[in-house]
Amino acid sequence: MRILFLNLYFPPDTSATAKSAESMVHALAQTHEVTVLCGRPSYDPTERRLWKLWQTERLRSKTAQSIGETAGEPAAFTVIRVGSTDYPRIRMNRRILNYLTYVKLAFWRALFIPCDAIFAMSDPPFNGIVGAFLSVLKRKPLIYDIQDLYPDMAVAGSIVQPGLLTRLWERLHRWVLRRATRIIVLGDDMRARIIAKGPIDPKDIDPAKIFIVRNGLDTPPPDSPPLPLNPQVTRAIRGNFRFVLLHAGNLGFYGAWDTIIAAARKLENENIGFVFVGDGAERSRLESLAAGATNVRFLPFFPSFDIPSVLAAPDAHIVTIKRGLEGVVVPSKMFGIIAAGKPIVAVAAPQTDVAALGVRHGFAICANPSDPEELASSIRRIAADPAALGAMCQGAREAAAQYSRANELSTLAAIVGGLRSHP
Repeated sequence: MRILFLNLYFPPDTSATAKSAESMVHALAQTHEVTVLCGRPSYDPTERRLWKLWQTERLRSKTAQSIGETAGEPAAFTVIRVGSTDYPRIRMNRRILNYLTYVKLAFWRALFIPCDAIFAMSDPPFNGIVGAFLSVLKRKPLIYDIQDLYPDMAVAGSIVQPGLLTRLWERLHRWVLRRATRIIVLGDDMRARIIAKGPIDPKDIDPAKIFIVRNGLDTPPPDSPPLPLNPQVTRAIRGNFRFVLLHAGNLGFYGAWDTIIAAARKLENENIGFVFVGDGAERSRLESLAAGATNVRFLPFFPSFDIPSVLAAPDAHIVTIKRGLEGVVVPSKMFGIIAAGKPIVAVAAPQTDVAALGVRHGFAICANPSDPEELASSIRRIAADPAALGAMCQGAREAAAQYSRANELSTLAAIVGGLRSHP
């Protein structure tokens, strides 16, 4: 099939959706003719592009072995970058300009690209709506891939206030969910949240068309040597604590940060350290919240080549989703953590993917994101039980083998391939 793939970000952008888009395009290009319609690089890109109304590139996909296919000549795909603005992502008001200029130019350009199906990701946040309108105008099926659920996420993060705009946005989004031929989500919790939206409208959202494709992890060949670790990174993270918990990544609005800091204060005299590596909208507030706590430290991001060392440094990792955001965000960082053989403290509700999968496979413990005392007790318990911690590490390694990116991309390819029989 000829697939028109819509997402604002694509490498050299470095956002999570850019990386996900790249993996999916490489997988789909093995058997389909894919055209990516994206914007100018703006999300911490590794390189910038001069402005043109649009520019076209013909790229080769990754080798077939990397996505679980048979070896052969790498497939090619087309990338069309429209001339959207490329303001840095840290300035939200200008970032919205990136969104709007991308949508305006991409929508117009898409009308002239022949295709058999439209694949729309959720970046920018209203990209699914754009894909649905194109689906109607071009009379082609829509595949809607949801990485973050909007407008739920925008409201929860106070990016927009509840009102007429959000009600209209929600109504349009429900129309997209009904219009889409296939809906792809990151986990069971997101799937459940979308299904729950259906009964509000007379035409329910059909659960049979919602499929789970997790981001998964890249698994090295069995005979590959372990990656060398940087002892300086280990020292920077561990310090002098006897037991270290690490949160590495974006410090955004989605986390139960107040609960975590409150739990850290309860463990301050037990030599248990809480280390936050990264940055985000909530970092300044967290630093103020943790002021004076001797067991809470903040570090900047490390270079990408040191990520294996960051993942290996702590005794356990923290993954958090605050109440009300279950199924709105699905942190994919857990796959890198379990690939490193490390346990997870899931500061999240039991129905979230990280908690449910972690408990099922034995690599995580779950703590109420609204109860600092329960979190502190859970951490105290595993810190005092090396055997239990070792069992969680083993559970992580065993679970990692089940969630390879190659397997997940094969699932995606089968879902998209099924459209051939769609009327």
